[in-house]
Amino acid sequence: MRVSGIADTPSQGFSWLKHNPLPWLIILLLTSTVVLPLFSLLGKSVENHDGDFIGLSNFITYFQSEGLVNSIAHSLLMGVVVTALVITLAFTYAYCLTHTKVPGKSLFRFLAMLPLLAPSLLPAIALVYLFGNQGIFKSWLFGETIYGPIGIIIGSVFWIFPHAFMIIYTALRQSDSRLYESARSLKASPIRTFFSVTIPNAKYGLISAALVSFTLVITDFGVPKVIGGQYNMLATDIYKQVVGQQNFQMGAVVSVVLLLPVILSFMTERYVQRRQTASVSSQSKPLEPKRHWPTDLKALMLLLPILGSVLLIIGMAVYGSFITYWPYNLDLSLNNYQFDLMDGGGWEAYYNSLQMAFWVALLGTSIVWVNAFLCEKTTMPALAVQIIKAVALVPMAVPGMVLGLSYIFFFNSPDNPLNSIYGTMMILVVCTVVHFYTVSHLTLMTALKQLDPELDRAAVSLKIGPVKRFFTLTSPLCLPAIADVFVYFFINAMTTVSAVVFLYSSKTMLASVAVMNMDDAGDLAPAAAMAVLIMVTCLGVKVVHWLFSGPLLRRLQPWRVS
Repeated sequence: MRVSGIADTPSQGFSWLKHNPLPWLIILLLTSTVVLPLFSLLGKSVENHDGDFIGLSNFITYFQSEGLVNSIAHSLLMGVVVTALVITLAFTYAYCLTHTKVPGKSLFRFLAMLPLLAPSLLPAIALVYLFGNQGIFKSWLFGETIYGPIGIIIGSVFWIFPHAFMIIYTALRQSDSRLYESARSLKASPIRTFFSVTIPNAKYGLISAALVSFTLVITDFGVPKVIGGQYNMLATDIYKQVVGQQNFQMGAVVSVVLLLPVILSFMTERYVQRRQTASVSSQSKPLEPKRHWPTDLKALMLLLPILGSVLLIIGMAVYGSFITYWPYNLDLSLNNYQFDLMDGGGWEAYYNSLQMAFWVALLGTSIVWVNAFLCEKTTMPALAVQIIKAVALVPMAVPGMVLGLSYIFFFNSPDNPLNSIYGTMMILVVCTVVHFYTVSHLTLMTALKQLDPELDRAAVSLKIGPVKRFFTLTSPLCLPAIADVFVYFFINAMTTVSAVVFLYSSKTMLASVAVMNMDDAGDLAPAAAMAVLIMVTCLGVKVVHWLFSGPLLRRLQPWRVS
C-alpha cells in the first residue's frame, strides 16, 4: 500500500508539485542554457557575415578547403590511434589491480588518477621539456619531432588514461567469481579463461571506455594547441577560425562537423551502458584474487612502467616549473611563479579560477541536486520529468569548444535579455556548470535511486513534511554523493580550457587560459608553473575530500562500509 506523499515512481509522491510552476522554471533554465545556445550555433552556420540565410554554402566552402578537410582525417586518425593505446594500457593496468594480489593497490590506483587533476595543457608542456628541440630525450625520437601527431598521441594518452582506467576498472571489479570457479573446475587454461570469461564480462566496459576515449581525443583542445604544431585538428580549427580569423560562421560550421561523430559516439555509449546494467546479476559474487607471487610479480612489472610514464610527465612539469632558464641555467628558483611579471593574467587569473571553481561547485551542485530530487522523488508531470532528463544528457554530447562558441552567439546577441552576463564571471560559471552537468546529474540520480522508499514512508508516518524531509532525511543520506559532485565540479572548473576559452574577458582571465597564453608568449616555464599550481590546488581539494568522505560515509551510510 502506497503512503500518501511518498514517491515510489516519478509519477507518485508530492502531489502539491503537480500544479507548481517550479518544474517549468527548471525546464526554462535548462532550455535557455543548453538548447537555445546550440540553436544559435546551428543558425550561425547557415548565415553569411551580414547575418543573411545562405543555406549550406558555408558547408560547401568548408568541404572544398583541403586544409580544413584534412583536420577531419587528422582528428579521426588520432582518435583511433590514441583510443587503441589507451584501452590497451588502461586494461592492463586495471586487470593487474583487480585480478592479482599485487602490493600497494590503493597507491597504484591513486597515482593513476593524478592526470585528472591537471589541465590537458600540462602533459603537452612536459613533453616539450622531454622531447622538444632542447628536450632531455630528444634523440629518442630518431629525428622525428614531438610537435605534431607524436606529441598529440603521447599527451592525449597521458590525459585520457585515467578516464578509460576508471571505466575498465569498474567493469573488471564486477567480474563474477563463480564463473572463474567454473572455469577452474572444467580445467580451462588461464588463456582460455581470459578470453572466455574475463573479456566477455568486461566487453561493455571496454566499449564504453573506447567510446569515451575517442570522444575526448577528437574534442580536446589543450594538447593539440600546445604541441600539435601544424597538425590541424577540428578543435584547434574552431579556435583558429574564431580567434585567429574572426570567421565566426566558419567556426560554427567546424563545430557542427565536430558534433556529428561526438553525438554518434555518445548515443552508442548510452546504448552500451544500458546493456552493461542489464548484464549484472544480483547473485553475482565479486572476484577475490588469491596470493600467487609469480603472477603478482609479473603484474608489478607491468604496472611500474605505466605508472612510471605518468609520474615522469608530471615530475618533468614540476621540475621545469622550478628551473631558472631551461636548459642553460638549471638552478632551482621560484622566479617562474612570479606570475605578475609574466604575460597571461598574473596571480589574478589564479584567484579568478578559485572564485569561479567555488561558484561552479556551489551553484552546480545545488541546481543538480534539486533537479535530481524533483525528478526522482516527486510527482512532477511525466512530460516535465522526461524533458528534464533528456536535456540533462545533452551537455555530455557537446564538446567544450562547441558549447563555448554557442554561448558567444546566444548571449552576445543584443536582443537577448540575458546579454548583460556576457563578459562577466557569471557566464563562465553558467557555461562550466552546463559543460559538466550530465555526469553530476547521473551521479545524484543514482544516489537517490539507491535510497529505500521505506525511509520516506517512515517519515510520512511521523508527519514530517516534504520540505523538511528534503533537508533532514534525503539530503543527509545523500551527502557523500553530493560531496563527490561538489569536488567533481570544482576540479573540472579549475582545469577546463575548452569551455571558457572564448568567454573570458580581461577582468575574468582564468588560470587554465593563462597557461595557454603564457605558452603562446614563449613563457614555457611560467606556463608549467601555473599548470602545476592548478594541479596542486586540485590535489589539495581531493585530499580534504578524502579525509572527510570516509568518516562521513561511515556515519551516514554504515551499511556500505560494514
